[in-house]
Amino acid sequence: MPETLIASRTTGYLLDGKFMTDGQPVEIRSPYDNKVVGIVTFAGAIQVEAAIAGAVRCFEVTRKLPAFERQRVLREVARQIGLRHEEFARSIALESGKPIKTARAEVDRAVFTFTVASEEATRIGGEYLPLDLQELAAQRWGMVRRFPVGAIAAITPFNFPLNLVAHKVAPAIATGCTVVLKPAPQTPLTALLLAEVVQNAGWPAGALNVLPLSNEDAALLVRDDRLRMLTFTGSSAVGWRLKTEAGKKRVTLELGGNAAVIVHSDADLDYAAERCAIGGFSYAGQSCIAVQRIFVQQSVYEKFVEKFLARVRDFKAGNPLDEATFIGPLIREQDAIRAQQWVEEAISAGAKLLIGGHRQGSLMEATMLTNTRREMRVNCEEVFAPVKTVEPYTDFGQVLAEINASPYGLQAGLFTRDVVLIFRAYEELEVGGLIVGDAPTFRIDHMPYGGVKDSGMGREGLRYAIEDMTERRLLVMNLKE
Repeated sequence: MPETLIASRTTGYLLDGKFMTDGQPVEIRSPYDNKVVGIVTFAGAIQVEAAIAGAVRCFEVTRKLPAFERQRVLREVARQIGLRHEEFARSIALESGKPIKTARAEVDRAVFTFTVASEEATRIGGEYLPLDLQELAAQRWGMVRRFPVGAIAAITPFNFPLNLVAHKVAPAIATGCTVVLKPAPQTPLTALLLAEVVQNAGWPAGALNVLPLSNEDAALLVRDDRLRMLTFTGSSAVGWRLKTEAGKKRVTLELGGNAAVIVHSDADLDYAAERCAIGGFSYAGQSCIAVQRIFVQQSVYEKFVEKFLARVRDFKAGNPLDEATFIGPLIREQDAIRAQQWVEEAISAGAKLLIGGHRQGSLMEATMLTNTRREMRVNCEEVFAPVKTVEPYTDFGQVLAEINASPYGLQAGLFTRDVVLIFRAYEELEVGGLIVGDAPTFRIDHMPYGGVKDSGMGREGLRYAIEDMTERRLLVMNLKE
């Protein structure tokens, strides 16, 4: 078994520029073997109040920072993450159970995210607006600029403990907004490591506050109107509830999904099987755009399934620090128990198990079912586990309708060379993004990313998040003497 390359560490929360340990120490344990990988101090209501007040106060500084200074900080954050690349990767692997190779890829993405944010920081422009469209407005013109909204509440999930934090923090720095961040309780170590980097990069003290919190104390962030925006990534049930509690503040939600992919008969089946397998089982399927439902045209169904299962049999499950591991543990054993129950429930209702179906603790085998129905929970809900379904289809329009029957609408994938089918799917599928020639799991961090229906509102991706974190302000000039 590979040895842990970074020791268990103890860290406090970041409040108003200082790391503090006045609070409740909580052990952070590996989801793989339950060993302690760190001890973090959880803050409370008093610290939440101080963080909000500090973020509001510091906004008077950050909103006036010139673009070149915001760019400098973002570039330095990207540089320091790169210098501490393996430290970040090991932290991700230990606290989230993400396989080390996948963790390294997440660190690469975070470097990219901050790098693009540094470029976008200098491109927050506006527009000249001619107003003399009526006689009464002769010799008048307008100018529109974007201004930062203010202090922001950010809540992030466990599955990308670095890069999804980066998607809140980087655009906020780019705009000059301040942030109070609540990281996931399972994975606060990596967020606090990033907070250290941001501090060292020269971002003003108090502009970023990172507080591990109980749900009760985190509710104070949601309800406080001094925070002008809530940006939340997590489950649909929690996200929509928080929106109702957020009061007057702006809200963006990046929520769940049960991503579907269509494999048409003209597709390269080897490539489609490879991408669907990787897109379905990477990080044990714990991604909101992980492949969950696969629809294959009847004439190539058997060939596709054969190729898909052959690829899945090569996936090794086990210790996330092992370089050969592809499928690590689920974040909690109870999640593996739930996923196994859903599989058994589907089988008892007539589904056929093609591979997997078993678990050992929080580790669950790569599992594939067929002969499923829409109302089975492995299809209609977000499984967030290495459990997939595959079904044949004959009518393309019918399969589009089947995908749309889901309450979710984040991303979908389509393997075909038929441009007519591509544009029909683009017009009809109720999703935030259609990925043609690849699995719906594809994401590059500067593209607009988000969903419709229960999958959320608003878009991430640096330029698009910057739009949400700024507001337009109009200046009208009357030059008539």
